[in-house]
Amino acid sequence: MPLAVYILGLSVFALGTSEFMLSGLLPPIAEDMDVSIPQAGLLISAFAIGMVVGAPLLAAATLRLPRKTTLVALISVFGVGQVAGALAPTYDILFVSRVVSALACAGFWAVGAAVAIAMVPVTSRARAMAVMIGGLSIANVLGVPAGAFLGEHLGWRSAFWAVAVASAIALVGVLTRIPRIPLPEHHSVLRGELAIYRDRQVWLSIGVTALAAGGVFCAFSYLAPLLTDVAGLADGWVPTVLALFGVGALVGTTVGGRVADAHLFGVLLSGIVTSTVLLVALALFASSPAAAVVLSFLLGFSAFYTAPALNARMFNVAGAAPTLAGATTTAAFNLGNTGGPWLGGTVIDAGFGFASTAWAGAAMTAVAIALVTVSLRLHSRSRVVRTSAPREDGRAPLRTSGAADTTSEQGAPAAAAAASVSGHDGDGDRPVLSHD
Repeated sequence: MPLAVYILGLSVFALGTSEFMLSGLLPPIAEDMDVSIPQAGLLISAFAIGMVVGAPLLAAATLRLPRKTTLVALISVFGVGQVAGALAPTYDILFVSRVVSALACAGFWAVGAAVAIAMVPVTSRARAMAVMIGGLSIANVLGVPAGAFLGEHLGWRSAFWAVAVASAIALVGVLTRIPRIPLPEHHSVLRGELAIYRDRQVWLSIGVTALAAGGVFCAFSYLAPLLTDVAGLADGWVPTVLALFGVGALVGTTVGGRVADAHLFGVLLSGIVTSTVLLVALALFASSPAAAVVLSFLLGFSAFYTAPALNARMFNVAGAAPTLAGATTTAAFNLGNTGGPWLGGTVIDAGFGFASTAWAGAAMTAVAIALVTVSLRLHSRSRVVRTSAPREDGRAPLRTSGAADTTSEQGAPAAAAAASVSGHDGDGDRPVLSHD
């Protein structure tokens, strides 16, 4: 795996810490800004909304811009957003700073994902995405608990300052280590990239990603008050449990990334089913401190076990538009991260309690399972049609192996995706890269 892919993962660490650290900071933010915890939870939704809107917009706006220059600009704006959040005197200004940060974060994810797959063979897409998502997992292991610790001892604003410093370090890494990715000789045309939205599989992938992510973060966004108010744990336990969630996420990403290249639908189904079961268990046993701690770790594993497969699936079905595919995946994840916390806050405000967020999350992931099943049936039918069609030379039809067909649905779309981003012809060779 190229070093530059790991640099992207390191940058994602800063992005992910900012995105998820609010789950451990909601009580102090709510107290300082004189708002309710559900209203403070809308800051999580604000970030997610910015990601949903920013990913496709910035992907489209930067199609013809140099990849490295775009990444530098986006990580810089993100860092400025963290400083603005740390200095925010009112809830409204903090809300706006989260949206601005999210726009930059979304653009970085979309462009960074396209850069990552440009540097690896088509058959290594899931592993490359696992490295990037690994940065997100490490953010949950180290960044989010550290943010909660800083929030408890130095105030929630100190967590924003820490992310601003991490963003500056990421900027240095992008400047010095990310190679210049040559733009394709024939620049992508926005109308051509938008054509991917005519494909039912693209919309199914969007639905699966949004519901799977939303179900988990419906509960995770309110994990801190669930641990203290329902499970009865002391405030000092919150960073530890968040770290356990992150450890589970890191392990899940690593395992899922290695398995997904050969068994994509198997990873999707097993991971989302497991998340559903764990959410139901959390709803039933939230009052047990031991159960809440263990289930938090397992939920982190199951949620991020599917993440590389969800990313790879979108790149496969939208292969002719890799940049927009990355943006669409980012938007879908954060559509779930918007709807999940909103639904969680709604059931809390309705008087059902913090544990009810797990029930609501389980309902979302159950629908995601149904959509995966539909997608698998459509995929299987398309394979039958493709492999049964007579060849032009009159010989028996060729049949591809299940592993290859499940992961990359190789052939023209996958090869075109690799070629359109990196300039290689889909034979597995890496493009010629250079540093600016």
